[in-house]
Amino acid sequence: MAKPRSMRERRGWAFATAVAILKPTLLATTRHEWVDGEKLPTDGGAVIAANHVSHLDPLTFAHFVYDHGRLPRYLAKASLFEIPVAGAIVRSTGQIPVHRMSTSASQAFDSAVQAVQEGKIVIVYPEGTLTRDPDLWPMVGKTGAAGIALSAGVPVVPVAQWGAQEILYPYAKKPDLVPRKVIHIKAGDPVDLDDLRGQPVTPAILHRATDRIMHDITRLLEDVRGETAPAERFDPKRAGVRAIGNPHEVERKQRRRRSR
Repeated sequence: MAKPRSMRERRGWAFATAVAILKPTLLATTRHEWVDGEKLPTDGGAVIAANHVSHLDPLTFAHFVYDHGRLPRYLAKASLFEIPVAGAIVRSTGQIPVHRMSTSASQAFDSAVQAVQEGKIVIVYPEGTLTRDPDLWPMVGKTGAAGIALSAGVPVVPVAQWGAQEILYPYAKKPDLVPRKVIHIKAGDPVDLDDLRGQPVTPAILHRATDRIMHDITRLLEDVRGETAPAERFDPKRAGVRAIGNPHEVERKQRRRRSR
């Protein structure tokens, strides 16, 4: 396990404020086991692609990225930018708003491409939402991470994370902070996309690249969990599960209606 790297990027007031608030809190409430963090590039733009198991893991994952010398920037729900005070920090740290399921969603893609071309790190959850897999394995991925990387000519570094779901399970209302949970994060080598570069970024190319990204994330998560993932990744569309929001909310409403 390599030692964390020093920060080389200029933080600015917003990142300094966020770090002063969040890092002591995370150190007090979690322990971490970080593996191969040195595989994150020391400089230059890159897409960091990770699995998504908890509403809390953007914070624990940002801790990992920050302590390995880079400033984390996410594709984040646009609603976060509207929260008083916190919204100002989110905007000033260069996070990228995503208006999901709208005609404005493409703006986030363009902003992400620009950010990595400017030498920044952009973190993408290729699944697009918290995993719906019953055992929290990575699902079928969306093509955003691949599209950003291929359009901008930057690497995709796959990373697996595990442990945040023990603090806050997907869509749970209350965190479980005692005892302190261990956050496991492991980075991999850049996804091999060399044969897909330098040609038109077609849907077929994007799907091939996305499949490789999800494959690498899943293999890393198998190492972290010491388990074998299902042979076929969970597909919410095929399973009839809603794309965003709490997938169990509809079920609860239906049960309430039937009980009346």
